[in-house]
Formats: sequence, structure tokens, C-alpha cells
Amino acid sequence: MIVEPYASTDHALPGPLLPELTELYASHRDFHAITGDFPDPDDIRPEQVAAALADELAVPGAEVLLARSEGRLIGVAAILDHHPDPDDPDPWIGLLMVDARSQRSGHGRALAGTLEERFRSEGRTGVKVAVLENNPRALAFWTSLGYETADHRADREKGRPCVVLRKGL
Repeated sequence: MIVEPYASTDHALPGPLLPELTELYASHRDFHAITGDFPDPDDIRPEQVAAALADELAVPGAEVLLARSEGRLIGVAAILDHHPDPDDPDPWIGLLMVDARSQRSGHGRALAGTLEERFRSEGRTGVKVAVLENNPRALAFWTSLGYETADHRADREKGRPCVVLRKGL
């Protein structure tokens, strides 16, 4: 797996990348039904994906990373070098999504490990992720990687109940 940062000065997605990302997002119908991030989880549109990623990139200290295997986009991650709360020193994984057709093949675990290693190499001592309380599959995934419950709170964007998980690095 090759993980590379998505670099853009204007947050616009280049033409060839947008269809790949839209296909990846659309492969997660059930996740989008849980989150409510898209009006119709059965009809994810390129402009919606572009807007969602632009929102991710608009946050100071945010970065979007693309994961490829055998030339095919298999994952996307969004990370924050710090939480908006100044008392929280940890970086955050805001999004980690692996193409549903590639799940259970170790790509999600590998991508999370790549992110953790990056933070470790920067001298960070932990990393956090917020998981919607109504998403047991995501909770199982993150806890299987050694993340532990650190807090319960509403997400900052939509007020949805979340479990904040942390892993020491």
C-alpha cells in the first residue's frame, strides 16, 4: 500500500481523482446512512464528495491522505495535527475509509498503522479518533487496534453522540 498526501492549493479535486473517491465513498452506504453526512446514502454524488473533502481540508492543521494498492484507490484518511480544544495535545484521525470491496483484507489496519507511525515519528504520544456511538463496527475495528475509550461526547459538527478513543504511541 502506498499512502500519499493529497496536495492542493485550492482544495479542488483533480478530474481523475473525483470519480475514484466518489466510488470509494459510495461503497459505504451503511456508514453514510448512520452518519447522515449525505442526503441520500444510495446516491452519493461527486460534488458532495468534493464538498466533504474541501470541508476536511478547510480545518487548520488538516491533511487528507490517499491510499493505493496496485494503482487503485483503496482508502482515504483525514487527519488533524491537533484538536480545536487547546488542552488536547493529541493528533486526531478524523476519517479513515477503506473501499468496502477491500475491507477485511488488512488495508484499514495498515492505513491506521501508517498514520500512527507518522505521529510517533513526530514525537506524538497518542492519537485519538471519535466514533459515533451507533456504529458498532467502527468501535470494534478501533478497539481491535488497541484504542481505548477516553471520553463520551457529542461531535462538534452535528452534536451526534460519540465515543472518543485514544491509543498511546
